[in-house]
Formats: sequence, C-alpha cells, structure tokens
Amino acid sequence: MKNIFRLFISAIILVSGYTNTKAWVYPEHRDIFLLAIQKLSPEYRSTLDALWAEARKGHELRLTEAVIDATQSTNPTQIDYAAWPGIGGDHSVSAKDMLYNILQTDWILEVADITAQLKIDIADSKNRGERVNALRNSDIRLQRADPDYATRAGHNNVHFLLSLQTVKETAKEFGLECVKEGAELNALGVYIWYHYSALVKCARLNEEQLTGEERSALILSALADEAFAIHFLEDVFAAGHAAGTWGDASQRKGTHDYYNEYGFRTSTWEGENIVLTGDAWMRPEDAERTAEVVKISLEQLLDAANGKQFAMLYSDEAKTFAPDDFNISIFDYMPARKYDLNLGNLIAPVFVKTPVPGLAHGLGELPRFRAELGPFVGFTPSLRGAIISSGFGETQTTPGLIGGLETSLRIGLGLDGILNESSDGLVFLDVGWRQDGSSSLGIVQGEGTEAYGNLLAAIPGRSAYTARLRLPFYLIPGDLLIAAPFLIFTTPKTLTQMAVVAGNGGLIPWQSAIATSFGRFQFVLGRELGVYFFGRTKSRDALFNVSQDENGIEQLYILSYRSTQFEFPFLEYRPFRSFSTDQSSGLLIQFYAGIDVPHNVEVLSPESIFTPELKTIWYIGTRVVFNWRYYL
Repeated sequence: MKNIFRLFISAIILVSGYTNTKAWVYPEHRDIFLLAIQKLSPEYRSTLDALWAEARKGHELRLTEAVIDATQSTNPTQIDYAAWPGIGGDHSVSAKDMLYNILQTDWILEVADITAQLKIDIADSKNRGERVNALRNSDIRLQRADPDYATRAGHNNVHFLLSLQTVKETAKEFGLECVKEGAELNALGVYIWYHYSALVKCARLNEEQLTGEERSALILSALADEAFAIHFLEDVFAAGHAAGTWGDASQRKGTHDYYNEYGFRTSTWEGENIVLTGDAWMRPEDAERTAEVVKISLEQLLDAANGKQFAMLYSDEAKTFAPDDFNISIFDYMPARKYDLNLGNLIAPVFVKTPVPGLAHGLGELPRFRAELGPFVGFTPSLRGAIISSGFGETQTTPGLIGGLETSLRIGLGLDGILNESSDGLVFLDVGWRQDGSSSLGIVQGEGTEAYGNLLAAIPGRSAYTARLRLPFYLIPGDLLIAAPFLIFTTPKTLTQMAVVAGNGGLIPWQSAIATSFGRFQFVLGRELGVYFFGRTKSRDALFNVSQDENGIEQLYILSYRSTQFEFPFLEYRPFRSFSTDQSSGLLIQFYAGIDVPHNVEVLSPESIFTPELKTIWYIGTRVVFNWRYYL
C-alpha cells in the first residue's frame, strides 16, 4: 500500500508541472484578431479577402465564406479566420496541428461554442465570483471537449515573455535573445519563428509557377502560420506574461494570475507608458492596443502576398505546402534557424510596440505571488460538533449532541488552480489528537439525572488518535490511487489528464468549487476520509450501560470499550483565505456524516460472564477548521 501511495503522489506531482498559464482566453484572442482585421485599410482587406477565398477552396463547409464573422456566437457551424489565433497555442501545438484541428475535427466546433458562451458569461458577470464561476464552467467543458487542454504546452514558458536581464538591455539585444538558439522557449521567439514562416510562404506566391491547387494549399498554410504566430504576439500583451517568468511553477502561476487581474504598469520599447491586464480581465483599451500591433504584422503578410519587395523574405529551407510543424509542446528551448538578415528591420515596427517585460530575479524585481502548488506542511486545529443518533446501548434510542476539539499536523501537495482558482486537487495526510466532551444524552432519561452530568452520559468524554486522508478522484473515490501504478509507467499522459479532471471536480464535475461574494462552496463527498481511534490510550474508554443479562433482567454495567469512527465530509464552505509567497491560512467550515463502530467490549463491573452488545451509531456534524500551510 505504501508503494502504491508513493506512485500516486508521483503521478500527482507530474500534474503540478502543468499549469494553465496561457494568456488571453479564446474569445479575447478572437476579439483582438477580429478587431485587427476590421482595422485594415480597404486595400489590405481586399487582399485578405482574396487570399481567404482561395484558401477555403475544398473546405467550404468548415470555413466561413467571409474572412470574419462578427455576428458569430454560440453553436457555430463554421470557423472564421478571427478564431484561428484562439485555437493556436491553446488548442494546438503547431500551425500544422492547428489547421488539422480546424478542418478535420468535430470537437473544435464544440470549443468555439463553449468559448462563445464564456464571452457572454464574462460580459454578464456582475462581480468577481460570477466571473470565476464562468471560467470554471468553461474550463471544465473545454477539458472534456479537448482532453489535452490543461496540459498542452503547460510545462514550459512558451506563452511568456523572457524576463529582462538588466535595465540597460536594449530592444535589439532583447529581440536577439528571444530567437537565438538555446534561448528558453518564449512568446516573442515563437511569434517571430512562425511569422517568418508565413512571410516566406507568401513570397513564393510571386516567385513560383503554381497550379490552382498548389496556390490554395500554400495560401492556406501561410494563413495558418500567421494565425499561430499572432496567438503568441497577442500573448505578450497580457500582464501576467510580461511580468517575468522566473520561479517555480507555483510562483509563475501565482504571479501570472495576480498581474492579469490587478494589472501591470510598464512601457513599450518605443517609450509609451502603458498598463496591461490579462486573460479573462481584458479591457477595451487592451484589445485596441494589441489589435494595432497585430494589424501591423498582418499587413506585412499581405504586403508579401502582393509582392512588395520590402516585405518579401527568403529562406534556403526545404519548400513545403504544409503549415510549419515546430511543436511548442516538445521543445523547452529555441531551435537553431537561419533567418533572412532583413527580418530585423521588418520586425522592428512590431517589436517596438510590445511591452518591456519585468526584470529577472534580483534587485528591482517585481513582487512575486504564489499559487497553492507544491508540497507543504501544515497545522490544522478545529472545533467540532455533531448530532448523534443515540448512545451505544441497545436501549438507547434518543438523539443527542456531542462536541470536541481536534488538532493535527498535515503533510500534502497543493494543486489548486491547475485550470483556474476553482480547481482543488489537494492531496494530504493528517495525523493528530482529538478530545470530545460527554454527550448530551444520558444512559437513562428521567427527572434529575442531568445533575449527574458526565457520570451518566451515554458517551462520556474521551480522546482519540486521528488520521485524515484527502485525494481527488476521477469517477469513483480512490480510482486514481488504483490507476496510478498502472498508468504512470505506461501512459503517464492519460494519468495526468485524469488527475487534472479529478482536481476540477471529476468526470462528472459536481465537485468543482463555486465562488460567491461571501466565500467559496464545494461538495467533497468521497474526496476525504477521517478515521478516529478511540480508547487506544493506556486507560481504555469506559461507560455505564443498562442492558438485559442472559436471564432477561436489566442490569447496570460498567463497560470498557474501543471504537473506530469513520467520517465522510460532504460539503465545505471557505469564507476567506490569505496567501503569501510561502504560507497560506484560511477558515474552513466542513459539514460531515459518519459512523462510530464500538468493539473490544469488556465488562468491568459487576462480575459477569455476559457481555452486553454495543451498537454502531451514526452522526452528522460540522467542523470549523483553521487551516495553515507552509509551502516547501
């Protein structure tokens, strides 16, 4: 069992390397590109329309007749060009993969429908809680439609800007740093790679004698390369992606989320002071600013298609009619590539309008924030109370109340926020101590018996050793624990996908957290089990019990016993939580039900060969828990 648990934890740690730190959400990507196309001059728009008409030949059923459909909403039957950057990067790993998904898969229409609904829900959100819930619903549906959604390219920093090394670093130095061989994979580097591929393809339209079919394929591939590039150009304008990428997965995720919501003040490389926000928090001015830069990039592509010499770049790479297949999910560093020397001058008008990123780790760094990802130790005192069905005695049938205190030490792995802040893939093991007061009901009911207090309580005060285990599950409680030993060595990707789904409420996502303006609610039945071992100290627990002896005569017995209590939390309410760079604290109100099973019963008095039977009782109650964690 120990080895299985170790394998399971290894599998869960695998998931912690994948964080959903992509930039603008799909409808924001689409809105930016839609706006950029609408901003094109009539001449440029005419060129794009003509290219689109040629590109969609043979794909008329999947691609819209017009290059953009500004009225498109839920339940789309076709994909327009404006949607391509939203699909690139987040729902595909290369331009080739993106084009295949657009043209050949059915699930991409479901993604377009889900994200159109997300746009409506964000617009209708009246407070932060409603926005968080909208993202939760969308991410859960997207994960089901596109199983690779959470883990695609999530282990590297491809959606981020490189951090600035010094304040003296120039725009040219930074640009070269982004594309050089061995540089950490980054958004600007991938944009330049794919934009270059698109320009080279468009230059061929004026150089080569092509059949109609070849021309259509080449245009389609160039448009795909450019749309994939645009995804990453748009990404660099998201606050959480410009603030700096250094730190572990927890710091990157926490910093990303904070600046996207609360904004990041910086400037462009040409000196304009700007404030950025990020995914799901885009303002009209963010869309306008980003669309202006995207428009420049798109105009360069159209200039190359029109044969304008200054926009035509050349390459000695093998010519192809397929989109570029540089896979952003398998590389951590920029590969080597030989670029046309004129590319720098062509890219400059785009590059100077991008934001200057935050400094790397060190003097002058931006404040960092941390998501609850990674291993932790914790301390969790709690106050508890419950309604019990009766006492243990066969003749005791009256319900009562019982209360107690509990304290425990906790070790675990935080996996909150794999998709969004509604995620809860928390894994932990508690060990501790519990002290209960006596029950409110007595062994006998009658006037005056209450004066004897604990002496005649059906369940006198007692203490227990405690253990508590929490694990998310995919479909049934404990399924990941069973699946981990088999999948971690054979198909770890499947296990990762299962764990991501489990952390976001399971295959039937009824355990996903619900945000409100006054706290967070979550159904957790099956995720957590508490076990309490009563009567394990040197002095075993004892109680009075009235029971009939073997002759049918009622006797008052003094019994010693042990009991094991199994507790199943089913609902949690978290009114608040605070979190620093390495510690979190919060208040949790947990509602639970359980059973208490007595055993090892012995008669202490009177001497008798007859041992009364004690019955199992059930209970339902509430724990008020102070939850403190220190992340390692």
